[in-house]
Amino acid sequence: MQYRVMLILSLALPAACATHRTAPPKPDSSYGASHLVKTDLDRVTEAHQQEIFASLRVLAERLYRRNPRELGKSGQKSVEAGIARIFERHHGWQFEDLNYLRGAQAIQLAFREDYRGDRVLAYIVGLASMIQTAFNDKTAFFIVNDVEPQGLYNAARNVEIAVWRLSTARNAQGELLLLSNESAGPAPNLGFEREFGKMISSLDVLSKVLAGRHGRTVVKVVQSLATAVFLPIK
Repeated sequence: MQYRVMLILSLALPAACATHRTAPPKPDSSYGASHLVKTDLDRVTEAHQQEIFASLRVLAERLYRRNPRELGKSGQKSVEAGIARIFERHHGWQFEDLNYLRGAQAIQLAFREDYRGDRVLAYIVGLASMIQTAFNDKTAFFIVNDVEPQGLYNAARNVEIAVWRLSTARNAQGELLLLSNESAGPAPNLGFEREFGKMISSLDVLSKVLAGRHGRTVVKVVQSLATAVFLPIK
């Protein structure tokens, strides 16, 4: 029995170390020795994470299409190139354009009126890096890994704050700094709300599942969005 435990740990540890990175997560259809030590909860965690980042990718595309001027600020020639820069490269969620800011600091940069850079880049990278921090900067999970449910809960609340700022932040002329939902016309486009809702739901569900699995208590926080501050992830 002891030998089997040691064998399992020997398979899991190299894989766990190898996946402590900050590249955008992608579905992995390959099967190797490391999959032998994945629990159902590990697979659920990965599935939720991949769904969240799929929504982030959709949001990035929609924001660039609604705000084409932002794409030009970062020197990208197409929406596809802008998205690839964010989601197809190993960058540790640190960009020189953003002064290497991550998380809430990058989100706040996106809504500074004096910021002259790519606001879509700042917003999406801020969200993605904040959420990735809540996942311990991992993209694969094994029985020796542990994700803190409080961090996931806090990330969900931070996404809510980021959504509110996206829909309300304006310049001195009263213009939105970033356009998102289109409410005009007979058929309002609420695609942004749907993607954000999916992200928040995934984070909340996973937080509850992990808290129940590990017998932990998640401290609930109630804030007014108008005065809310970003919650710490770690």
